[in-house]
Amino acid sequence: MKRFYQGLIRLLAAGENIVVATIFNSSGSAPRSAGAKMIIQADGSITGTVGGGRLEAETIELAHKVHKSKQSLLQKFDLTGTDAAGVGMICGGAGEILVDYIDAADESNRQVYEAIITAIKQGKKAWLITELAHDQVGGQLCQLRQQCLVQYDGTITGRFKCEPEFMLKLSSGPAKISIHADAKEDRRFIVEPIRSAGVVYLFGAGHVSQQIARLTDMAGFKTIVIDDRPAFANKERFPLAEIIVIDNFAHLPELAINSNSYLVIVTRGHLHDKIVLEQALQTEAAYIGMIGSKKKRDLLFSVLQAKGYSSADLIRVYSPIGINIEAETPEEIAVSIVAELIKVRAERENVHK
Repeated sequence: MKRFYQGLIRLLAAGENIVVATIFNSSGSAPRSAGAKMIIQADGSITGTVGGGRLEAETIELAHKVHKSKQSLLQKFDLTGTDAAGVGMICGGAGEILVDYIDAADESNRQVYEAIITAIKQGKKAWLITELAHDQVGGQLCQLRQQCLVQYDGTITGRFKCEPEFMLKLSSGPAKISIHADAKEDRRFIVEPIRSAGVVYLFGAGHVSQQIARLTDMAGFKTIVIDDRPAFANKERFPLAEIIVIDNFAHLPELAINSNSYLVIVTRGHLHDKIVLEQALQTEAAYIGMIGSKKKRDLLFSVLQAKGYSSADLIRVYSPIGINIEAETPEEIAVSIVAELIKVRAERENVHK
């Protein structure tokens, strides 16, 4: 998402007015694609996606109209069958999409997006709030528009007039962790949490990994599955994850592992675990977890210490992996592991409050 906003800022800096489309749902369970974003330039070029298919085609067409009118709007959609599945919808294919006109001449816009990038880099919680006033003529939601970024400490970037109590309500409560909408009289507010949710790298595509991937998606992590077995690492088994099929674990491809990465080592054998762990210890990952018993861990650690790894290196490793809930089945083990990931992520976020 950081790259998305960086690209957005580059376009504004070049003096190009753009349209940003964002999927959300105003009530009930949010679609899995909620928060998906796409930039539509005046020449029709796009960056990002809102899921492809009919919805994306209609959004691009709508964006052309917004470019001409220079007025943001909200559009309801209701997809069925294949269309809904194509954009990852659950609980039906209904929702809304914000088609937002961004004026390059308004310096406040760039300031808001630059503040978003800073918040992401620093791991700070923030909320992007966009208000569209209700146009009584024709009944469509359009300008007046205002937008700001509200950070956890109350700092506000951008021009935004709103009662302090209502502003606090927008970024608190159960909805504060997912994109949502709120209303006050004839005003509509779209609130988008900006949080560095993290990327989980699953080394191994077995049964436990399959269950982990389901839960990491629900918890807001981006998930990447890595294995040398195409029969295991594929979209049929991991429909919500990115798949990387490798030749072997000894020579992993270049991965974008950084301080917002969570490495989960659940390969099919001790040797593979050791090979991956050695490479994981060379990274600045926020979390390195390895499945297995204490006996297996101690044996592997002694081998690594003999190779020159220090206690400070090995103390980074969560092993046995997961919170102790006496888990036995793959599903239960996955719950314990993802609970630990959530805990580590929350602790990191709290440091940056």
